[in-house]
Amino acid sequence: MNSTTSNIAFKGNDRLLFGIIMGVIAFWLFAQTTLNIAPDMSRDLGMTANSMNIAVAITALFSGIFIVVMGGLADRIGRMKIVRIGFYLNIIGSLLVGLTPTGELAVPVLLVGRALQGLSAACIMPASLAVVKAYWDGAERQRAISMWSIGSWGGSGLCALFGGLMSQNFGWRSIFFVSIAVCILGLWMMRGTPESKAATRGDYKFDLPGVLTFMVAMVALQVVVTQGNNFGWASLLSLGLIAITVVVGALFLKIESKSPNAFFDFSLFKNATYTGATISNFLLNAVAGTLIVSLQLVQFGGNMTAQAAGMLTLGYAIAIIAFIRVGEKLLKLYGARKPMIWGCLITGLSIVLLSPANLFLTDYKILAIIGYSLFGVGLAFYATPSTDAALANLPDAQAGAGSGIYKMASSLGAAFGVAISAAIFTAFSDNNESIMWLEGVITFSGRQDNLAVREAAIIALGFNVLMIVIAILSIMLTVPKAKKT
Repeated sequence: MNSTTSNIAFKGNDRLLFGIIMGVIAFWLFAQTTLNIAPDMSRDLGMTANSMNIAVAITALFSGIFIVVMGGLADRIGRMKIVRIGFYLNIIGSLLVGLTPTGELAVPVLLVGRALQGLSAACIMPASLAVVKAYWDGAERQRAISMWSIGSWGGSGLCALFGGLMSQNFGWRSIFFVSIAVCILGLWMMRGTPESKAATRGDYKFDLPGVLTFMVAMVALQVVVTQGNNFGWASLLSLGLIAITVVVGALFLKIESKSPNAFFDFSLFKNATYTGATISNFLLNAVAGTLIVSLQLVQFGGNMTAQAAGMLTLGYAIAIIAFIRVGEKLLKLYGARKPMIWGCLITGLSIVLLSPANLFLTDYKILAIIGYSLFGVGLAFYATPSTDAALANLPDAQAGAGSGIYKMASSLGAAFGVAISAAIFTAFSDNNESIMWLEGVITFSGRQDNLAVREAAIIALGFNVLMIVIAILSIMLTVPKAKKT
């Protein structure tokens, strides 16, 4: 039994579902707008590109660090309680971001606000998925997951367009004030929902050593990824951060393998399907770096506004919302493996179409429109089959923790994908000579004064194609073929 006696008769309804989705889009639609509006924010606040890159990535990083912890706590102290805490954290975080002052306080205030948005997502995503597992069954659960996925994947599809429109017409700060209103609406819609908990033996102890070592290792890795180019990759500081990541990471593995209350349950990965869904989920979210690179390419290299750049992603937003239920139908027809692979292949093709930065801007914009549309189709095909494959293979008592690990893969994938892609793009665009060899391989049409930005984009987008290749291999090696009926 995975829930307390008080909620056994309760069945999920659309008011609860859409209330939960309000919290999901608070992260994926509102917080993720920074992928597009980062140039506007950095200019307004007087921040450097490197500081802004940290602000963009820190939300997903904090979500990834704490999401498993909050998923485990949700199982024990109450899933709806953790969901509501997540809404409150986003309200506070969004308020700080929206009120970030210019000048010396800009960086600390913005980083704290973005970190709180990440903590909010860490609460909402695993706990809300556990609520879906507890209060919906069978085909109704698959529908609920699809709707939940529209909030997350669909929100990520709309974020660049929404952010550009809001920033251009109302100022970027307005985005985060609207986010507060959406959270208040979500809290109102969830009112009256009974609590859901996992059955426990009463011997639970918080895994402080595991959480601390995981946090130190992840933060050290994030800092070296985002700041390594500034520090110098061979500098003592960079090498020290790498050493901390390796040593503390090894200590984390040792602690978690022996702790009876480990927050990260490695035993879940004994199930091949869950493993494949989680690894590929990490890699598919890592290609979020495609957005920050391609959108900054047309802004820095083509002098487009955030609104005009965001309009290029309209097909992405439409496609992911229109096709996400198709992914649900493909799951029913073919099982999880095939639509997950098809989704990866289509996403990979979309990144290839976004890569030819050597073309005239007018030609590139046509490819970008097609590429973003396919990006949405690919992610839509992948989303529901992957999420259902992960949830269906979780023991009931570990629904929150297992959902947390799966969504941790989403957040850490996005955090490191964006950070690495942005770091590659920034490093190469600042050092034209380091990739002069590209000019002997590729002919660059049009302006020649922006070659550094265009060449850097090609290299950074190539990294995202590599992530897709690895994702496909991971699915093929771990997710079994559907049994013939």
